Amino acid sequence: MNDLNKNEGQPVPALLDILEDLGGDRYGGEEISQLAHALQCATLAQESGAAESLVVAALLHDIGHLVNPKDEGAAAAGIDAAHEKVGAAYLSRWFGAAVTAPIAMHVDAKRYLCQAEEGYFQRLSDESIRSLAVQGGPFNAAEADSFLARPYAADAIALRRWDEAAKDPDKKTPALQAFAPMIERSLSA
Repeated sequence: MNDLNKNEGQPVPALLDILEDLGGDRYGGEEISQLAHALQCATLAQESGAAESLVVAALLHDIGHLVNPKDEGAAAAGIDAAHEKVGAAYLSRWFGAAVTAPIAMHVDAKRYLCQAEEGYFQRLSDESIRSLAVQGGPFNAAEADSFLARPYAADAIALRRWDEAAKDPDKKTPALQAFAPMIERSLSA
């Protein structure tokens, strides 16, 4: 069932349904599905001892790919569908900045790391390199400094590192439902 409005008044079931119903397709040119990528990213965050809000951000960071019908095939066509902004805006009805800001900034974190960390670009997957080209490429020094000065920059950088590592077709993760209580606790009051 691909209905984005299913469980609309109940954020946790609605988000889990989106990930389950729409996340089964391959994640761009990667060897895993969107859902597997989300679960791996959240698991890596949890294993790193991240705050629950950041684990939830890791789980939901690419939801913009799933809720935006214009996203499919955009990067391959040379179009930036701004999935990070779409996702953060979509989630802002339920979550505060501790969840949405790292999501909104995770593409800029990739651009920052490509400029600031020697060897980072070389570790990107082919798909991440393709998407980087349409996302504006690596930051210059002034853009990198500006990014670092923003609130949640450190969280976005951590999320970005998990994002790149969360592409292992053999990684075992908890089931999606295991993250439901954490999502519930991260909802805005």
